[in-house]
Amino acid sequence: MSNTERTGATEPAGHTQETRPGPAGSAGGAGDPERPGRPQSAGSAGGTGGPEPAGQPDERGEPGSVESQEATGQGLSTAPYQEPDDSVTLPALGAVGWVRWFWRQLTSMRVALLLLFLLSLGAVPGSLIPQNNVDDTKVRAFMEAHETLGPVYDKLQLFDVYSSVWFSAIYILLFVSLIGCIVPRTWQFAGQLRSRPPGAPRRLTRLPAYATWRTTATPDEARAAALRMLRKRRFRSHVAGDAVAAEKGYLREAGNLLFHVALIVMLVAFACGQLFRSEGGKLIVEGEGYGFANTLTQYDDFRSGSLFGLDALEPFSFELKQFTGTYETSGPQRGTPRTFEADIRYSEGGGPEKKAVIRVNEPLRIGDAKVYLISHGYAPVVTVRDGRGKVVSSEPVPLLPIDANVTSTGVLKVMDGYRDAKGEKKQLGFPLFFVPTFAGKGQGQMFSQFPGLAFPALNLSAYHGDLRVDSGIPQNVYQLDTSKMTPFKDGNDEIFKKTLLPGETITLPDGAGTVTFEKEIREWAGFQVSQQPGNGWALAGSVAALAGLIGSLFVQRRRVWVRAVAGEDGVTVVEMAGLGRSESAKLPEELAELAAELHAVAPTAPEPEAPAAGADTDQAVPAEGAKQ
Repeated sequence: MSNTERTGATEPAGHTQETRPGPAGSAGGAGDPERPGRPQSAGSAGGTGGPEPAGQPDERGEPGSVESQEATGQGLSTAPYQEPDDSVTLPALGAVGWVRWFWRQLTSMRVALLLLFLLSLGAVPGSLIPQNNVDDTKVRAFMEAHETLGPVYDKLQLFDVYSSVWFSAIYILLFVSLIGCIVPRTWQFAGQLRSRPPGAPRRLTRLPAYATWRTTATPDEARAAALRMLRKRRFRSHVAGDAVAAEKGYLREAGNLLFHVALIVMLVAFACGQLFRSEGGKLIVEGEGYGFANTLTQYDDFRSGSLFGLDALEPFSFELKQFTGTYETSGPQRGTPRTFEADIRYSEGGGPEKKAVIRVNEPLRIGDAKVYLISHGYAPVVTVRDGRGKVVSSEPVPLLPIDANVTSTGVLKVMDGYRDAKGEKKQLGFPLFFVPTFAGKGQGQMFSQFPGLAFPALNLSAYHGDLRVDSGIPQNVYQLDTSKMTPFKDGNDEIFKKTLLPGETITLPDGAGTVTFEKEIREWAGFQVSQQPGNGWALAGSVAALAGLIGSLFVQRRRVWVRAVAGEDGVTVVEMAGLGRSESAKLPEELAELAAELHAVAPTAPEPEAPAAGADTDQAVPAEGAKQ
């Protein structure tokens, strides 16, 4: 016989089709002993006669009427027989039953997918709507711009999505669902790893991939060769009866479990990052005397999680020695930033001073804290003197950029030490408008032409009165409250305004003093100090989830059996079959490779010689056949 290989989608081994007695009129329904007396369709398979003539007696011996024939016809059907419904009343579930039902629903795959979808859907407003824990100013601006929609969003907690009740509920339910799904599957997978692959089915021909041939090797030799071959290919294999059972692809389930465990790690990391996080911003001017210590009072703004304690702040301090910013000076990308570097000196817990350079996306790591460079701007030095020439203020004034060319605005407030020409104590306020590269007078509005300090200019106006800093109401240091202040007037009875170049001085009206724009222009840098303990775990979880997903998608779990038995003529018959735990088009190819490798060790047996032409065939009949 020649080698034969067959592959096809057939019914798995061990599956038997149950044959139940059908109603009369169906195939094999004649003479059903379990339901005697049921009407049988004339001419059906298994029937005993042709069409029944009209008017013949029915089962009860009465002549068949039209009504009886119609009633009999209603019972004729080729549908499978169904037992009559006795209206069985099921017992009530009870409290334990309902809890069990709810747990099964919660840990099901469809509910887990639904919760994942809801979690991703709930994160959408957190990305589109300003959040309180990210930018309070934008939230207030949104509330002012949308007087009707803003309160609705606030009640729905859309300004605090990730700490809202509904987002937390989805988060916790998903966490519980994953735990309830992983634990039993882990124990089941551990049991599979401890057990051996199952023995070969009785009929290997029913499996999707199948191959067979006759060989000169003995059954023991064929099984030993198959065992060596499968173990060499990293199959878990053993001899079970007359066949070798092997299985491979356990990494598929391991990857699936790893993916789910990684999701849990990511959820826990996300929760820890929200509960124990802290994040604060600080603007620091370069030069001596302007530094930062990592305490709550030193921050310009500070946000933290609900479980964060102030004692968790890392003890360190630093000063900004110099900020360096360079820009493209020509070409279509003129003004594009090239270098942003903050040269700092820092110390940890009162230890020795260290040097460091912080760049964009290159934070300084101090313990669990990271110091990021997030912004920069200019702080022109402005000196204010009263009418007697006494210096009442001389300091760099940080101004906030309003465009890409660092056109900046701010306020200089003189709160103490100033007296007017009459000797009365007053407070001064100067709205400032600064451009690092001035286009010159008559060149349109005063906006910067370049972000670098090529031609700096400072425009200011002046107010006197009460700054309301002692009212107890918090104020924005970059805005001026003029409700209790009076502007200085020029000779045309208009608000006093002047544009100064570095080194120039203006005199305030009515002998109120002078204001000097010093030649020294410092730069400032904005830093963000953040502590998020879950970031490392979140990164590890995401990498593990990706690895587990790759394993669960690309690893095929499959089983292979090799049976070797002696045929009726004493020649060994080898059968090989494969079964995949999921659909895979590569299973027949892999089985063909295994069959070719095993065939090299257990080759095909030669076919028996055909009898010579004209020979007496009766002599080839065995003795037993002759006796018969």
